[in-house]
Amino acid sequence: MLRIAKVENGMVQGLPAADPRITSFKGIPFAAPPMGENRWRAPQPANNWEGVLKAYEFAPISLQVRQEIDDNNIYTREWAVEPNIVMDEDCLYLNVWTPAKSVDEKLPVYVWYFGGGLQVGHTAEMEFDGERIARRGIVVVTINYRLNVFGFLSHPEITAEAPDAPANFGHLDQQAATRWVKRNIGAFGGDTDNITIGGQSAGGWSVMSQLASPQNEGLFQRAIVQSGVFTSLFPGNGMANFWTGLREAEREGVTFFEYLGVSSLEEARRLDGTYLRDKAVEYQGFWGTVEDGVFNVGNPFECFLQNKRWMVPVMFGHTSSEFFSVPNVETQEELEKMAADMFGNDAEAFLKLCGGHSADIEEAKKKAAVSSIEYAIRLAAQANADTGANTPLYYYNFDADIPGWDNPGTFHSVDLWFFFETLAKCWRPFVGKHYDLARQMCNYWVHFIASGDPNGKDSTGEELPRWNPLTPETPYGMLFADRAEYFEEQPGEMMKFLVQQYFKKENC
Repeated sequence: MLRIAKVENGMVQGLPAADPRITSFKGIPFAAPPMGENRWRAPQPANNWEGVLKAYEFAPISLQVRQEIDDNNIYTREWAVEPNIVMDEDCLYLNVWTPAKSVDEKLPVYVWYFGGGLQVGHTAEMEFDGERIARRGIVVVTINYRLNVFGFLSHPEITAEAPDAPANFGHLDQQAATRWVKRNIGAFGGDTDNITIGGQSAGGWSVMSQLASPQNEGLFQRAIVQSGVFTSLFPGNGMANFWTGLREAEREGVTFFEYLGVSSLEEARRLDGTYLRDKAVEYQGFWGTVEDGVFNVGNPFECFLQNKRWMVPVMFGHTSSEFFSVPNVETQEELEKMAADMFGNDAEAFLKLCGGHSADIEEAKKKAAVSSIEYAIRLAAQANADTGANTPLYYYNFDADIPGWDNPGTFHSVDLWFFFETLAKCWRPFVGKHYDLARQMCNYWVHFIASGDPNGKDSTGEELPRWNPLTPETPYGMLFADRAEYFEEQPGEMMKFLVQQYFKKENC
């Protein structure tokens, strides 16, 4: 087993995982500490070290709001189980799980970006253990990156200082880590020319951002986007807005510096990191992806629809109950006005799908409601065909029965336990059918990571149910419920109408 690897900055030593056929390396620096003069700068090269770095433990996580365990909060109950976890501004580290016995095996590589709204999250979360995927012949890398005010603040002084990297420092961390993988993963038995990037929620949005960045030519060969494709649908819905323009972001940065009581970038960089984190939490700002014209040249989803992206196979999906978009209206009159504003001459067709003018408003809203992520994925599939791109896209819907006293349904992020096949780490009373489903899901992931096609054999030796690419002619996907099942059912009439309306407006 590869317990020691030589990377560009020195030697690293890992430990046997629970399965000793797998070696885990935790806390490998891929960039210099982003502190002092490096705060709000693109990641700088990591420093060399003497001797052998013992990569035995996760490094400190990115500075973020301290999560308090609260039984009334499903997310802290599910994942924030170590409230005293170490945080530090020195956070640019990654972790590797490898099954390789030698450096020349050229195994497929999976690079994972965690989610958390670009505000919270880390690689040490229990569900992100890469061992089960690695057991299937994949080298798994989970990377840390700067969050919130540290990762996504903009300011005119920052732009003036570094016009080639004025914003998106968290995304640049992801990019730098993936480039580190490209340069170094051969030392862990990985194939530098067979890299898949993946992420969920804001991690999935980050994958979209990397897909659309003109800086990433040849960096990866395929991508997985879980619950991370966001676009507007009905007005007034509270979907996360991860994207803004540089000038707007700079104005927010100026306002924040005024809130801090600092008069310059130099002064802000001298502030203590924990103090800065606490003031940012107090300020209640939201920092996200910025259109800086360098790393980011536009809304990543719109870039995807316009083929301003790297043409690689993509797997998209969501859970069955997350992020439904519902008309934000209270009366039939408001619904009719919204329909007229959105659909013009086709307003009557929309209202008919809602039950007509005399329908009960709550029933009408239920009939209008659609998964906003599924909607975005179907737009992507239509654009992929209409523009002649025709890169393979695969779609899934996670609809498993989730046990527990809280009867949570398929809440946002719950599918992570399954794809990483880490159910045994969860407090929920999962039973055999859940473990069978997780095995299938993990196998589909692994096949896609290896080849860009999720089809292949289950760990049992049997062929997994066939999963065909998503196209307008075959608008189907894999349903992960009691088991994996290719679901050949047309999308609902409301979904079809909304997709048609989007492209009708685009073509006007």
